[in-house]
Amino acid sequence: MHELNESSFDPITFVLTGIPGMEESHIWISVPFCLMYLTAVSGNAVLLFIILTDRSLHEPMYLFLAMLAVSDLMLSTTTVPKMLAIFWFSAREISFDACITQMFFTHFSFIVESSVLLAMAFDRYVAVCDPLRYSSILTPAVIGKISVTAVLRGFCIMFPPIFLLKRLPYCGHKVMPHTYCEHMGIARLACADIRANVWYGLTTAVLSSGLDVVLIAISYALILRTVFRLPSPEARLKTLSTCGSHLCVILMFYVPAFFSFLTHRFGHQIPSHVHILLANLYVVVPPMLNPIVYGVRTRQIRERVGRLFCPTGRCPCPCPGWGSRC
Repeated sequence: MHELNESSFDPITFVLTGIPGMEESHIWISVPFCLMYLTAVSGNAVLLFIILTDRSLHEPMYLFLAMLAVSDLMLSTTTVPKMLAIFWFSAREISFDACITQMFFTHFSFIVESSVLLAMAFDRYVAVCDPLRYSSILTPAVIGKISVTAVLRGFCIMFPPIFLLKRLPYCGHKVMPHTYCEHMGIARLACADIRANVWYGLTTAVLSSGLDVVLIAISYALILRTVFRLPSPEARLKTLSTCGSHLCVILMFYVPAFFSFLTHRFGHQIPSHVHILLANLYVVVPPMLNPIVYGVRTRQIRERVGRLFCPTGRCPCPCPGWGSRC
């Protein structure tokens, strides 16, 4: 009887099915995801390299941008390689411990990235609303504390779900209709009461990312109030332009993530393949677009990228906007 209970309740492996109902199209779906992932890795790696090697970019805004690149690399690399393995090689099995690990780092990197976006909003608020005290407020020590706080916050939020999932019996339920492991996807396989998991996931989402969105909105409301009080239209336009790239990144990050989160819990009428596609997009699209957005809209980054790929100042083909001579 003990052996029966052990084999029935302790999962050895889970089976990730990929995108339900679209198994025939997995190969075709994998092509854009592979290209987006390669773009995300190369773009964020270049951005990180430029910021770390150029001492003139060791300023708060660029250091926060480097933190964003690290969290983007972690978020996409935790999920996309397994997704592609499912699409290409039908490597659907994943051990219970590996699944828990993937779940931890996926949600952890999302929380860290949300914290970094909040820090970047605070950076823009100080730069616009209190520019004379910018260097005294955002000192290297403060930036270090913000980065440590972001990591500790993600760890503290995602550590309890490990035990919330390990305590559950699964009664041999293995098949998960997804391309990667996430908290509620694992919990729904359990043959026991998962209300603790549901309430913990909802509460932490509201008090972490939800609170971040509210604070970011307040920061930008104060920024806009200050901007529209500027006497010069040129000054207003320049200030709004410096904040525009950050607003683009915020929208790209939160809109698909919250839509996926809400449909997963309340959108029971939405087809499962739509939900899974959205969940896949929010782990690869923001990491792909973030370095592109900042590269296009930030002059200093644009110039450094131009120097990196055109060290002599002469490019083999015209690339307007990427450096003075490229």
